[in-house]
Amino acid sequence: MRFGVVILPQFPWPEARRRWRKAEELGFDHAWTYDHLSWRTLADQPWGATIPTLTAAALVTEKIRLGTFVTSPNFRHPVPFAKDLGTVDEISSGRMVLGIGSGGTGFDSFVLGQEELSPRRRHERFVEFTRGLDALLRYETEPGGISFDGDFFRAVDARMVGEPAQRPRMPFVLAANGPKGLRLVAELGQGWVTTGPDGDGGDAWWSRVAELSTRLDDALAEAGRDPASIERHLSIDSGGTYSLSSPDAADDAVGRAAELGFTDVILHWPRPDEPYLGTEDALDAFAARHLTPATS
Repeated sequence: MRFGVVILPQFPWPEARRRWRKAEELGFDHAWTYDHLSWRTLADQPWGATIPTLTAAALVTEKIRLGTFVTSPNFRHPVPFAKDLGTVDEISSGRMVLGIGSGGTGFDSFVLGQEELSPRRRHERFVEFTRGLDALLRYETEPGGISFDGDFFRAVDARMVGEPAQRPRMPFVLAANGPKGLRLVAELGQGWVTTGPDGDGGDAWWSRVAELSTRLDDALAEAGRDPASIERHLSIDSGGTYSLSSPDAADDAVGRAAELGFTDVILHWPRPDEPYLGTEDALDAFAARHLTPATS
């Protein structure tokens, strides 16, 4: 089992730097930040930009993988975003992991004056966005740049220039629960991430997570991929329980995720109030039970 932690982009850099460094020192395998312009009940609180945050994190860490949890097409275009991502990946010596989702219907969906999209259209945009990034982040394979022309995004002879820091490109960890999304995971994902189904909690949530994992197996088999060839990431702060609310809750979540075949679990750095209300002592205690501290 590998372990990841989400560090929300809410803190002045001296405090944020401490957290990113500590995540590596504690032994987390990967650390993530939300890719939003603002988020839910925290919309009136400080909230930094994703790419500068990850760039700074890359410069103060050495081994831990760094990711977006998760980016979406709500306010992104593949061409400039691929440039940003490729640059961070080079700065981090190939430690970037790109989490991608279809984009919800909250603040990010309307802040730029967008029209509301149906679930079907959001999925179509998700596919177009992901395929565009897939082409761009492999860098040029033929002279003349990279072009695509879709319903949502267009590129005309876009150039990345140089070589990708990871071959053939940085890994994609795709967020999906529905059948179409899971088929996209099977097509383009090196990993899958889920927060489980909305609305359920407790044992019902875990039962539905198991069903989703089985559906991914089916999608992978249909695509001719070995189910063991893909990383499976589970946010264990979903389903109505914050994993660090108690040692028993955290240990139970890790154990259940392992039983369902998840290779990675992701939790959130505690905050002084909701959501993710907790203390850093709880994070330290979790690390002592489950992680191997990094060696200098």
